[in-house]
Order: sequence, then structure tokens, then C-alpha cells
Amino acid sequence: MVEAFAVASGKGGTGKTTTTLALGMALAERYDVTVVDADTGMANLLFHAGLADAPVTLQDLLAPDGSAVDVADATYERHGMRVVPCGTSLAAFERSDPARLREVVAELAADTDVLLLDSPATLASKSAVLPVVLADRVVVVTQPTIPALSDALKVQEYATSYGTGVAGVLFNRVRGDLGSVESQAERYFEGPTLGSVPDSDAARAARDAGEPLLAHAPDSDAARAFREVAAGVDPEPKAAGDVADRFRSAVVPERP
Repeated sequence: MVEAFAVASGKGGTGKTTTTLALGMALAERYDVTVVDADTGMANLLFHAGLADAPVTLQDLLAPDGSAVDVADATYERHGMRVVPCGTSLAAFERSDPARLREVVAELAADTDVLLLDSPATLASKSAVLPVVLADRVVVVTQPTIPALSDALKVQEYATSYGTGVAGVLFNRVRGDLGSVESQAERYFEGPTLGSVPDSDAARAARDAGEPLLAHAPDSDAARAFREVAAGVDPEPKAAGDVADRFRSAVVPERP
């Protein structure tokens, strides 16, 4: 039984990768969790997870001859969850076939309760939109600014147009109170407000240390806020075989 979530935003710099790993660690206290860096064009999760030297990554699985690579070889046990990092080689990215992500995700779905897909910030290419299309629901990560909210709404619109549900909206890197933003958000976003995570020096220190926030500063305000957010995410698992079949048959959109 598994449910796949795309952790997505419409704008870069919202702390999406930090959020993906924080939710992954918090949910791993209750579920078997697998995190995939599906941001193949701007991959950086490996730096956040202490996997900068990983010998096999998602890029190897998405290569034209990637079917010869075992998915297990690109899967690493970290902080109580499984992590599939993506490499940062531009040449490997240009050679990769984003459609192969369907098969990789389908295989991972057979052996986990929760799949978290760290998704690209834009919707400008096949590789960028595929995680949102594959997921059962999307966790929308945004900051309480007009540009970020506008782009987050575009992500929601795109997700729902492909039948992907909305798990909720997470406000990250918040300075001060949300004020009226939360009530305004409830008017426009389909899911609930999952929570508000304060802007944090601890998150930046964790990234510099190559550790997820919940491992580097578990008692920080931001870490506690992420745990509260995770407590509000209630997975709705589906039969792994059915989910895998859906992933394998997913149509790769030609354009957003």
C-alpha cells in the first residue's frame, strides 16, 4: 500500500528540498518512506542528504541504457528512510529520458508506504511536470509573497488538470505571522493549510552541513513546525500494484 506525493512549488527558493526531507523524516516515524529527487534538471537533494558522493543516482536509471541499472543500487538508507538522489551532470541530464521516471517510481512504489517526489520548481518541460502528473497528491510549498503564491496556484491548476489531488499548502520560510494570507489562501487553494514554517538559520546550517534539518537541528522551531505539518498529512494508501500500473501507463505530457 502506497501513496505518492509530489512536493512542488512554482517558484525557486521556497525551500522545497528542505521540506521534502523534513516531511520524509517526520513521516518515517509512522511509515516506510522513500524520497526521490525528481528535480532532474536542478538536482540538489544529494547535497542536503549527505549523498554528494553517491556512486549511482537517478541519472543512471534515466539514461538510455538505464534499464540495465538496478533501482536498488541508486537507493540509499538515510535517517530512517530510503533516498534516491539525482546526479548533477549536465551531460547526463541532457541524455536522460524523463519518461523512464515512470518505471523507476513504479518499482519503488512496490516497497514503501509513502513516496515523496521532490519536484522541479517550474512547469517548463516534460521532466519538470512528470512528478506532478505521476503523484496521487501534491504538497504545495510556497512563501507568503504574491509572486510565490501566484506560481503556487499555477502548480495547483496544473496538478488538478491531470487529476492529481492537493494534500495542502505549506508556507515555508515565513518571517513573522501569516496574517490574512492564510485566510486568503483558503479561498484559492483546494487543500488545507498544512502549516507555517519559520525562516530559520538552522535550515541554512543544515544545508551547509549536508544533513536534513530534522537530523541537524531537531529541536529548532523550524523542525518542530515541519513535524506538525507532517502530523497533518494523512496518507491514503492504495494497492502498490495498482499504483505501479498507473505510473507505468502515465502519459508524458508534450507541453504544460
